[in-house]
Formats: sequence, structure tokens, C-alpha cells
Amino acid sequence: MPTAAAAELDAAGITDPALRAGYAVCRALNAHHGRTYFLATRLLPAARRPAVHAVYGFARYADEIVDDLGDARPAAEKAAELDRLGASLQEAFASGRAQHPVLAAVADTARRYALDPALFTDFLRSMRMDTEVTEYATFDELARYVHGSAAVIGLMMLPVLGTVVPRAEAEGPAAALGVAFQLTNFLRDVGEDLDRGRVYLPTDELAAFGVDRELLLWCRRTRRPDPRVRRALAHLVAHTRAVYRRAAPGIGMLEPVSRACVTCAFTLYQGILDRIEAVDHDVLHRRVAVPRRTRVAVAVPGLVRALAARATA
Repeated sequence: MPTAAAAELDAAGITDPALRAGYAVCRALNAHHGRTYFLATRLLPAARRPAVHAVYGFARYADEIVDDLGDARPAAEKAAELDRLGASLQEAFASGRAQHPVLAAVADTARRYALDPALFTDFLRSMRMDTEVTEYATFDELARYVHGSAAVIGLMMLPVLGTVVPRAEAEGPAAALGVAFQLTNFLRDVGEDLDRGRVYLPTDELAAFGVDRELLLWCRRTRRPDPRVRRALAHLVAHTRAVYRRAAPGIGMLEPVSRACVTCAFTLYQGILDRIEAVDHDVLHRRVAVPRRTRVAVAVPGLVRALAARATA
């Protein structure tokens, strides 16, 4: 009996052994690093899952070049590696082949779903910003970064998920959902990002509550909360929830067989905000997570809806 991974590749018609190996690497990256995404992806028809794994695997691989806390190389070396990755990806797009398993899989996905290469260029540009920029003054400044790091991921997913409206109509909500997920990550990971020397939360939003980098570092170092930080984070949680509201109409624009997947991710990622609120925004020395029982409680009804949609289709 084939494994789940092999069954997905069979369903997608991916038969080349080297490509199957590349997709397997991407799937493993998703399963290891993206529990919420991986769980949600399980609600998609099997034939569509490898493409999601490929996009996630590529994004994670590039992200680790700049975010691995165990990598002490100078920023210039990491930037150069990103440049080489981008050049190799363009070669893979042009030739249809790549030696690196992750690039082979994502180039194949881009071909199958006619993904715009500019989306990958924008993504790598934002990853390169992580080697040069350590903070953003305003949401407007941050918008350029999150367009490449998050909005384009939502746009890459649209052709895979399918839409019941003209794709252009669904692009705004899809991009907003990518941004909402990214902002949620910033709030959850603010302490880890400080360890990397970065503050993604806009400094003018923090300053309105009397918060600066030094205060955040003090809270991180002493493991002591501060009411000013709590108020600032509460404000930013509210801002992020507003982005989710802008993204919500996009779920109904997707093909029915894809809606359960995105609804699951939508619900569980907002659950991270719930957990931040549950610990009174004291996240600078801990990494909150949605409990497994909650993930199961969301995923099981989602599976029922997904199966019903597939049966109808």
C-alpha cells in the first residue's frame, strides 16, 4: 500500500523519480515546520497537496537562510546565498530542471499552475531585506516587506486552490490572508525576532504606547512583563484581526473543494491570537501555540466538509 506522500504524488500525476524526491523533501519541510499549514493542507484533494508543499518548502528553505539562529555567517554571505538561490530558480524556470530537490519541485509546480515568476522574485527580495533591515517605522514601510514575504504566497496559492470568480477578484483577499498570517507570526515570534536583531512591529505603533526596542529587550532578558508592552501588543492584535476580516470574503471565492483547507488555516491562525490574549500578551519569553485538542476540533469538521465538497464535485 502506498504511503500518504506517494498517494498524493500519484494523484497529482507526478511520476519522475527525481521530482517525486523533491516533492517529498518539500512535504517533510511543511510537516516539520508548519504544523498548521500541514494540517490544513490535508483537507485538500490529494492531487493538489504536492503543489502546496512545494511552495511552502521553497519559502521555508529560503527563510531559513536568513532566520536560522544557529547560522552565524555575516549578513552579506546570507544575501549572496539568496542571490544564488534566485539565479538557480530562474534557471529552473527556463530549463524545467534543477539539481536542488526543492527548486525542482517548486519549478514543476510553477509550470503546472502557470505561476507568475515575478511572485518568486518579490518573495526573494523580501528575504534579502532581512539581511539589511532591522526594523520598520510604519505599517506603510512594513507593507513592502510583507507583500513579498506573505501576500505573494497567497497569490501563488490561488491557481492551486481554484476560484469560482475571476481570479483577479480573489487576489485582494488572498493577499490579505497571507499578510494576516504573517502579522500573526510577528506577534507570536516577537521574542525570537529580537534574538535575530529584528523588530517587525512598526516602531511608531509601539512608540504610541511608550515602547521601544530597549524595553522589548529588557522584557525578553528579564522575563518580566510590562503594561506598556501589553497595551501595544493588544493594539496590534486588534489590527491583525481587522486584516483577517478583510480576507474572510475570499474563502467563498474559492472552489468548494478548497474552502475547508483555507477555513481551517484561517481559524487556527486566529487561534494563535486567542492564545496571545489568553496569556495577557506576555509573549516575549514564550512561544504560544494552539493546543492539539483545538487543532483536532477544527480539523475534524473541516474534513467532513471537505469530503462532502469532493463528493459533490
